[in-house]
This record gives sequence, C-alpha cells and structure tokens, in this order.
Amino acid sequence: MSAPPETPSGRSGDHGSGTESGSSHASDELRIPSDAELAEMSTDDLVRLGNRIDDIEVVSDRPRFPVPGTRAEKRAERQVAGWFIIAAVMGLAFIVAFIAWPHEYVSPTDAGAVAYALYTPIIGVTLGVAVLATGMGVIAYSKKLLPEDLTIQQRHDGRSQELERRTATARLVQAGQQSGLGRRKLIVRSIGAAGGILGAGVAVAAFGGLVKNPWKEGDESPLLVTEWRSENGERVYVRKFNGDAEDVVLVRAGDLEPGSMETVFPFKESDRNNPEKLAETVRSADSPVMLIRLRSNVSVIKRAGQEDFNYGSLFAYSKICSHMGCPTSLYEDQTMRILCPCHQSQFQANEYARPVFGPAARPLAQLPIAVDDQGYLYARSDFIEPVGPGFWERRP
Repeated sequence: MSAPPETPSGRSGDHGSGTESGSSHASDELRIPSDAELAEMSTDDLVRLGNRIDDIEVVSDRPRFPVPGTRAEKRAERQVAGWFIIAAVMGLAFIVAFIAWPHEYVSPTDAGAVAYALYTPIIGVTLGVAVLATGMGVIAYSKKLLPEDLTIQQRHDGRSQELERRTATARLVQAGQQSGLGRRKLIVRSIGAAGGILGAGVAVAAFGGLVKNPWKEGDESPLLVTEWRSENGERVYVRKFNGDAEDVVLVRAGDLEPGSMETVFPFKESDRNNPEKLAETVRSADSPVMLIRLRSNVSVIKRAGQEDFNYGSLFAYSKICSHMGCPTSLYEDQTMRILCPCHQSQFQANEYARPVFGPAARPLAQLPIAVDDQGYLYARSDFIEPVGPGFWERRP
C-alpha cells in the first residue's frame, strides 16, 4: 500500500485513534512547503498554515453578518462610508481654502481683516477633520464589518521569515474577503474619494507654495522689494525703534559708538501721521537692518559693485540671515562677526558680510546709505538683491 498523502500542514494522514494518535500528531514537525506548493495553496490553506507557524489558536471566527444584504449590514455600511465621505468633503474644502482663501496680511482695521484672520483656523480645521474622519472610518470598518474572531498567539522575538510574512498577508486578504469589501461599492468609492482627496490635500500643503508665481508683479514683486524702496523720489530715512511705532527717532551718523551695532528700520516722512503704516513698516519681515560702526583702524574689503554702499565706517546689512531667514541679532566687536543664533552662521562685517562659518552660503544683503544736510542717515536706494534665504527663481 502507498503512504497516505501529506496535508498542507505537512503531516501524513493518520487513521489511528486514541491517545497514541493525538500524541503522534503533536510530535510531528511542521514541514515547510516549497515555493511551488505555496503558489498552489489557497488563501484558506495559507491561513491555516500561518496559524500553525505562528502558534495561533483560533478560538472563534464568525462573520459579522452571516446573511448578506440585511438591513443591519446596509446600515453599518452607510455609517462606515459616511466617515469617508466626510473625509473627502473636508479634504476638498482644505484644498480650496489653502489655494483660494485670502492669506496675505491685512491690518486689523482694514477691510478683509476677518477673512485673513480665519485663514489659518480654516485650513487647520478642514485638514484636521479630514484626517480624523479617515481614522474614524477605518475604526468603524474594523468594528462593524470585519469578522468577529478571537485568537490566542504565543509571542516570538525577532524578524519574521518570508513564509510567515506570506501567510500573514493571506490572513489580511482573508479578512478582507470575509468582510465583503469587494461587494460594498459604496465603501470602496468613499474610501477611494477620501484617500485620493486627502492625498491631494497633503500634496497641496507640501507644494502649494510652488504654484504661486513670485514674479507676477514683475520688478514690484514682494521678493524683490522691501520697505526701504523709495516711492516718487521720497527719501527713506533710518530710524530707531523703542517699541512704540509712532515714536520716530531718526539716526545721525555720530549716534553710534565705534564697534557698536543697532537695529534700525525705514521711515518716510509721508508716513509720520499714519500709525498703521508706521506699525506695518517696523513689523515687516524684510525691514530690519543692522547698522554697524566699525573701528577706525579696521581694514575693510568691499564687494564688487558695492564699493560706495557704506558711509565712512558705517555699514548697513540686512538682519535676515541668508540661510533660513532667522534674525542675525548678535555682533561681536573683537572679531567683527555677525552671528545668527539659529544655525550658528557667521558673517564677516568688515568683508561685505560674507559667510565665514555655518550653513549660510551667501553674504548678507547690504543697504546703500548716505547722510543728508542735517546729518541724518538715509537709504540711497533699496537693496540691489533679494534679502534673506535663496529661492528657486532667484535672479543672479
């Protein structure tokens, strides 16, 4: 007689009975099937094999809805799909708000201030609800539609083998088949909509800034001009700021001691009686300038094309670091270095603020300055290059 065929678990058929038969079964070693045998095994066979490999005992395993198409099943399906529909709608709202909602700064007293103030809350709420609804949909799907099972597994350390991963995948496939996901078109479509729109929302958040054209205003683009630009030939003076935007104190050439530095801001005489404009000017990110007075015995190296940007020993550099835009608020007189506290970039003040340490790769932008008949410092023009960090479209 020929030997009985082996079962998928790797044990030969045993027609014995009683304790001896059970002992024989327990002592058998698991035979690992070949790749060809694995390819021919069904999902159920793989699941049973995986249970044996992982020491899993299935205590109970029954579908949520033994009879397909009942009202209770349809109600559960609508509840699950409802969460994914909410996620899709809120994800779409996030994309629209991120792109179309007014996001440029508006003074609290101007028209449109409320819409501007709502920009961040709206994109935060819509994206948050989209993510929350997606998670709730996944939880509802697992609780309402996946089979109710109770299993016990022994814990094992270390990385799983390829066979174990194959059988674990089979379990997931089986769970999906038993949940009837393939025939639940409403849930499939809602999951697809939620996943697609939420994925598009993440992409918009990551790359939305690249859609906007920084050069749409030509030479007047915000990346190219600052508050130091003169309008209609009006002179832009250098002012101090003591915390009160309306308290205008202009700077004279002799106000700074040798080896000192002071942060200064632009001022136009036409703005003197305009508190909002004065406040906006000192609040503008590209307004702060470091006014540094070098000592008289210091040798200076000037940048080509900017030989006359200084006034005597006074040099004015943008306070916005060329690395990541942090404020370069520190000046060390002994080494004449401007220090950025964020990432430790250092710039040599007596050598056109070129970077000498840290991640910054470009000098700080230098502001051309001069003195009027009364001894007050003013900007001869705006910066001749963009201030702050680099960007892809930055012109040489």
